[in-house]
Amino acid sequence: MVSDHFNGKFEVELKYRLKSTSQFLAILKSMTHEIMLQDNIESDCYFDTLKQQLLAENKSLCIREMAPSGIKLWIVKGPEADRCEAVNITDVNKAKSMLTTMGYQIVLAMKKIRSIYFVGKFHITVDHLDGVGDFAEFAIMTDDESLLDGYRAELVILANKFGLSEIDLEHRSYRQMYFEICVKNK
Repeated sequence: MVSDHFNGKFEVELKYRLKSTSQFLAILKSMTHEIMLQDNIESDCYFDTLKQQLLAENKSLCIREMAPSGIKLWIVKGPEADRCEAVNITDVNKAKSMLTTMGYQIVLAMKKIRSIYFVGKFHITVDHLDGVGDFAEFAIMTDDESLLDGYRAELVILANKFGLSEIDLEHRSYRQMYFEICVKNK
């Protein structure tokens, strides 16, 4: 089941800022859902060249470690907004070393607390980032690019069931928000 939710090279994802995580979770509890994991700490290391070439090309490269689940991922997003691919890895330190050898460097390291739930064919993550806020991401992955618009419409309908609307949408990535709020303000 888990692998079905995270297969594909495209991801339709809508991120909403939460006013009340407890209220959101109460609504989720009233729905049929499955829990993949709760309150995992995700440590993300974003890599780029010295001249931030990936950022300029609307791409991101991240090595993620999740605890206590033990999941380790290599994640690439972009250049298209819906393009996202991830692969499980076993040795985070080796992956980081390989990227450094290829001329990449860590440009941002951040942590978040994440829970992942499945509602039908969709996955919902509930995230907390210190200093940034609480968010819910409604998402689905696919290899079929022709399904993206339809999935986006279905995700909007699902988010509405949680009392979320366009006004709650957050269009910036966690990387952008974290940099703007936590790095620039230091």
